[in-house]
Parts: sequence; C-alpha cells; structure tokens
Amino acid sequence: MYAPLLMVNLLSEHMLLLCSILIFAAVLVTKVGSRYGVPSLLLFLLLGMVAGKDGLGVRFDDFELAEGIGHFAMTIILFTAGLETPVHETRPVLRQGTLLSTLGVLLTVLFSGLFIWLVFGTARNTPLAACFLLAAVMGSTDSASVFSVLRSKKLHLRENLGPMLELESGSNDPMAYILTIVLTQVMTGSQSAMSAGSQVMDCFGLVFLQVFVGAAVGFGVGAAGRWLIGRLQLAGSPLYAILILSLGFFANGVAGLLMGNGLLALYVTAIIIGNHSDLPHRKEILHFFDGMTWLMQLVMFLMLGLLASPAKMLPMILPALVIGLFMMLVARPASVFLCLLPFRDLSRRAKAFTSWVGLKGAGPILFALCPVTAGLEGGNDMFNIVFLITLFSLLLQGMTLSPVARLLRLSYEEDPQVETFGMEIPEEMGMLRDHTVTEEDLKKGPTLRDLGLPHGIRVMMVRRGDSYLVPHGSMPLQVGDRLVIIMGDSDD
Repeated sequence: MYAPLLMVNLLSEHMLLLCSILIFAAVLVTKVGSRYGVPSLLLFLLLGMVAGKDGLGVRFDDFELAEGIGHFAMTIILFTAGLETPVHETRPVLRQGTLLSTLGVLLTVLFSGLFIWLVFGTARNTPLAACFLLAAVMGSTDSASVFSVLRSKKLHLRENLGPMLELESGSNDPMAYILTIVLTQVMTGSQSAMSAGSQVMDCFGLVFLQVFVGAAVGFGVGAAGRWLIGRLQLAGSPLYAILILSLGFFANGVAGLLMGNGLLALYVTAIIIGNHSDLPHRKEILHFFDGMTWLMQLVMFLMLGLLASPAKMLPMILPALVIGLFMMLVARPASVFLCLLPFRDLSRRAKAFTSWVGLKGAGPILFALCPVTAGLEGGNDMFNIVFLITLFSLLLQGMTLSPVARLLRLSYEEDPQVETFGMEIPEEMGMLRDHTVTEEDLKKGPTLRDLGLPHGIRVMMVRRGDSYLVPHGSMPLQVGDRLVIIMGDSDD
C-alpha cells in the first residue's frame, strides 16, 4: 500500500514552518506558469495536491476551517478587484453583466441540473434536488480565476468585453450561493414540509433580498467611505489602505446582519471608493492590495489542494469530464447567448468568447464544501467532482483564453505604458510621458538643450541604464536614454 513520504499535520506546532515552505514553493511555480502559459492558480491547486495526504503527507482535512479561510480570502480578492474597476468602463456593460450574473447563472444551473439527472441521476436513483445542487455549486464563474487569468495575461479585449466579464464574475456568486444553500436545506430535509412551488418562490425571494440589500449596503458604505477619506489626514499610505480595508469588512458584516450578500456589498463598496478621484496615495494603496490578493489566492488554492484526495477522485474522473464538457460547450454558451440576445451591438464572436470564459476556481470548490459540512450523503463525491471540473476548466479554458481571443479577432495590443519610474503628479499639473532618445533626436546636437522642446514641455528625469540622472540644458544625451517628460501649461 502506498505510504506518504512525510506524514505531518498542517494544524500543528510546525504550522508556520510548513506554511512557509508551501508558500515559497508556490511563489517559485509562478515562474513556470508565466513561461509556459499555465494559470498560476492551477499550479497552486496541483502543488497543494502533491503536498497533501496522498502525496508528501501534509494532512489538512478541516472542511469548516477551510470554508472560513476561503471566505476571508474571497473578500480580499473581490475587494481588490472592485478597487481596480473603473466605473466609466463598467457603466456601459452594467445591464449585460447583471443579466449574466443572475439569469445566466440560473439558466446554467437549470440546463446542467437536467443533464446530470438524465445522464447519471436516473441510472443511479439520485434525487433531482441533488443533481441541481451539484449544478448550483458550479453555476457561477469564479472571480479569482477570471480576474487572475485576464489580468496576468494582460488580455486586452474589444467590444468592452473585459469589464463585462469582470463585472459578471464579481457579482454572480450570490445567485449560485443562495441556490446552493436552499438546495442543501432541501436535501437535509429542513424544508421537506414545503411544497416545491413554495421552495422555488422562497429561493427567488432570498436571492432578490441578498442582491438588493448587498447592493444597497455597498452603495451606502462606499459613499460614506469616500466622504470620510476626503476629510481625514492620516500619517501615510499604509493607514489609508487599512482604513479602506476596514470599510470593506464593515460592508460585508452589515450586509450579512441584514440578510444581504456580504461579498456583493464589499465589491460595490470597493468600486465606489476606488473611483474616488481624490483618493490619497492611490498607487501605494493598489500595490498593497495587489500583494494581499496574490497572498490570498495562493493560500486559498493551496489549502483547497491540500483538502483534495487524488485517490478518491479517480472513480469520479469520467462523470466530472462529461459534466464539465457539457457545462463548457452547451450549458454556458446557451445561457450566454440567451441572456445577451437583446444586445445586438455585441457580435457573435464576442458572445462566443464570453461563453468560453466560464472559468471555475476556488468559488465553486468553496461552495462544494457546503454539502460536506452539512453531512449530506454523497457530499464528498460532489466535492471531488467539482474539484476535477475546476482542474479541467483552468487547464482547458484558462490556458486557451489568449489563443481563442486572437482566433476570434477580439484581442489587441495595448499601447506601451508610460515609464514614470514610480513618480506621480496631480492631474492638474499636466501629463507625464516618456520618450526614448533616438539618433534622429541627436542630429541637431548632443545636449538636452539641442532637442528644442516646445514651451510647456519639461524633462523631469533621465534614465540611462540603471542610473537616474537629474537633467539640465547642457547634459549630453545618448541613444537609448529614457526621458520622463511633463506636459502642461507654461508661463514662458
């Protein structure tokens, strides 16, 4: 019988040592992912599986603790995504994203649930509710996966698809989560005395309440947060970042107390604060949250990988493959095309690409913990199936987003970003631009003065190799020097 190389408990006195080793290894595998185009999140999951009880022997099987850690990690990931979401890009796709995150999830669950029941349920006498529960767990696209893959690959999409896909993935968890909770209650018998019609009406009422209260709390806390930040004078960017994060947690908690969806409230709060035109230390704050997001993604996917047992997954490979392919190739495309039917400005190519961005990830795996913690018969099988489908999705869809976008002629190369060497100036002072010195520039003379720059344009810094030089008129320039230029009004 196979014996693990190392049998240790993650939740032991060696926890910090084990966590440091796993995190260090996870950071290193991102180099492999960036080189070969493999999503880092997929590598984190696989690393967790290799280190787990069927691999090196690191034991972690506390599903309730994993659910709590996963929820916390999701709040950080969603909050960062909200801070980095420009409202002017999201507003034109608000209706499309909202339809996909509500009706789209419901249609995906209906199509997938019926398929699972017809193909597997009737042969195994599986209750219809269990088939719909499995579909509901996988009904939403995963925000962490979508944000990570789109942004790490720097995929620039036409027809405003990027904001629409990020909006959908950031706001479609409430529908899938509520369907999961209600169907879990049905399966445990806590609502067995209710008629099917009453259960359906209660489900839709709960979804509406969650979305309405979550959005309302998010708008309220976000507006109050903008007002507060505009009037506080704190010592530095770390305190501003901590204050903003506390506002997000506050929105999450208040929404939960009022029977709303906390993740949606937190996401809306982040969007409102992130679009505050006078947000102090914006660049440092976003860097702080980017680092937090990477850490949360890494911890969450590693943890879920540790929970998995490859030995128990082997019998589930065929059902997972069949269900996963149906969701990718039939259920998701059908729901997307039906939801986007009224929007004739979106091309068929755009709708086809949206259908392909049905990425699964940590969200569905976390939702799959609900049947397990509720003690449902077959709950562990559901978890294993969802885990395998997530692996298929990250491998098949996550690795092919860029090629599919190019094939459909929906991606484009973005203009190179301005190299400002970390400098920031108020918008009213002008615009920062960069310029690389060419041989043509030096034909009139070798010095900065010889460039003959127009009034209103000043060189603020010169980068030569790894050196940063303070410019002056008689400075000799060389081909390849990088100039940071400010363009604004001049009093000359």
